[in-house]
Amino acid sequence: MLKGKTDKTNLPSRHVTEGPSRAPHRSYFYAMGLDEEAIDQPWVGVATCWNEAAPCNISLNRQAQAVKMGVKSAFGTPREFTTITVTDGIAMGHEGMRSSLASREAIADTVELTMRGHCYDAIVGLAGCDKSLPGMMMAMVRLNTPSVFIYGGSILPGRLDGKDVTVQDVFEAVGQHQAGNLSDAALAALERVACPSAGACGGQFTANTMACVSEAIGLALMNSSGAPAPYESRDHYGEESGVAVMNLIAKNIRARDIVTRKSLENAARVVACTGGSTNAGLHLPAIAHEAGIDFDLFDVCDIFKDTPYFVDLKPGGQYVAKDLYEAGGVPVVLKELRKAGLIHEDCMTASGRSMGEELDLIEGEADGRVIYPVETPITKTGGVVGLKGNLAPEGAIVKVAGMAQAEQVFTGPARVFECEEDAFEAVKARKYEEGEVLVIRNEGPAGGPGMREMLSTTAALSGQGMGKKVALITDGRFSGATRGFCVGHVGPEAAHGGPIGLLKTGDVITMNAITGELSVDLTDEELAARKADWKGPRETIYASGALWKYSQLVGGARLGAVTHPGAKRERHIYMDL
Repeated sequence: MLKGKTDKTNLPSRHVTEGPSRAPHRSYFYAMGLDEEAIDQPWVGVATCWNEAAPCNISLNRQAQAVKMGVKSAFGTPREFTTITVTDGIAMGHEGMRSSLASREAIADTVELTMRGHCYDAIVGLAGCDKSLPGMMMAMVRLNTPSVFIYGGSILPGRLDGKDVTVQDVFEAVGQHQAGNLSDAALAALERVACPSAGACGGQFTANTMACVSEAIGLALMNSSGAPAPYESRDHYGEESGVAVMNLIAKNIRARDIVTRKSLENAARVVACTGGSTNAGLHLPAIAHEAGIDFDLFDVCDIFKDTPYFVDLKPGGQYVAKDLYEAGGVPVVLKELRKAGLIHEDCMTASGRSMGEELDLIEGEADGRVIYPVETPITKTGGVVGLKGNLAPEGAIVKVAGMAQAEQVFTGPARVFECEEDAFEAVKARKYEEGEVLVIRNEGPAGGPGMREMLSTTAALSGQGMGKKVALITDGRFSGATRGFCVGHVGPEAAHGGPIGLLKTGDVITMNAITGELSVDLTDEELAARKADWKGPRETIYASGALWKYSQLVGGARLGAVTHPGAKRERHIYMDL
């Protein structure tokens, strides 16, 4: 952008800055120290999810200042605001986890309302924890403004006994402690060193998965997600993001020019090849929904199926986000995908250049340690796969990164639990048998409500050394840190009358991640008879408030667990009002 009075004929901020009738509005701006020049420039919302809930969000406030400097240097007027975050690591294993997925919608909604209410012309969004990343990107696509996303960065790994450790190790240590294999003192020593800095969980869990998505989908500048949160070198990416959004305003490049069917496919490729979180199977369809693009769980899983897995990251592999950054980051991963013809190069990115043009500028190559060459991957298919069958007509999803092929087929009798608490208590008391399929139902988006993650239960199983000896399925979700044969997002969920709600303990379930099957050994007639006897959704204690409202609005996991009709039904574009 050039210095001087901006022609705001086509910019939303004209509604609060232009003409005699807006004198009262301008008086507020003068009260905050703005001058006439600042009022006349484009207005950029700088949205963060800063709070003091957890280390993933704690540095966002400081990073936002760098973004504002970038906006100002390019002759824009930045206006910082914050929205909520619910941090999964804190919410995990108790009723608070019901708030997690619902917070994604609240983030998107509150960013939308703030942008609309104050008529900002563009947005730079900063996010740190799992649901805040897709929530922020959903708001960008919904508003269809010039938009740049920037991740707050990952946490540094802790060190114990000469090894890197992460919060995943602490969750699994709880299971070892319950099994009597870890002392109180050893657990206390681990918890004190596992999380040594600001930043989001260090493995390829949901936050880092969606951070990789932000680059692959084009909403973030190349390599901006890589540097750990404590690195002050992140300020460079903050400033550049502020400059970039001003360039997008000048060129009228909007979020939906960037987020297309092709760019969503690019994003799914990166999730698959990095062994990313199953939660991406929920968030990519939700982002697509905001653009009016048909891209559901099955579409995501089709891409997962034919994408090689070649980036060796926790929880299935050995390394953490810092290691990926030092090996060249997401740009090198995208370059490897390009070598195999698996990237759409004509997609627009936040820099104003195409994906192909961006990758032409990347000099790094696969190091063969963290990032394998695409020709010699860890496995030939993606680290996350989709399942379907008479137990999941609307699909399900499982992370297989780090699992041997022989471990990707499991048949066993069901042991049914009506909620996660029941399952966790049974696991703690070892009231289950090797070879069983643990079924946790009534944990879907509507039935939970909130589609909780089951990390406490799966981590306890791993800590007991049983992670490979039982399987687990749920209409809820799993953490990106979950390991073992754990199938989530089973749809339709129990509350919507899905087959998972009709299972009985002892029913034989088959899970096959190689063929993509999730079935129960029951005839269609038997399932129909059980459905006829079904008494309806399990009652919850959430009969009012935000979670009640969410349960009434939310749709199925296959389409992203969304709560509004999406771009297909909209009658206006915010930027064009």
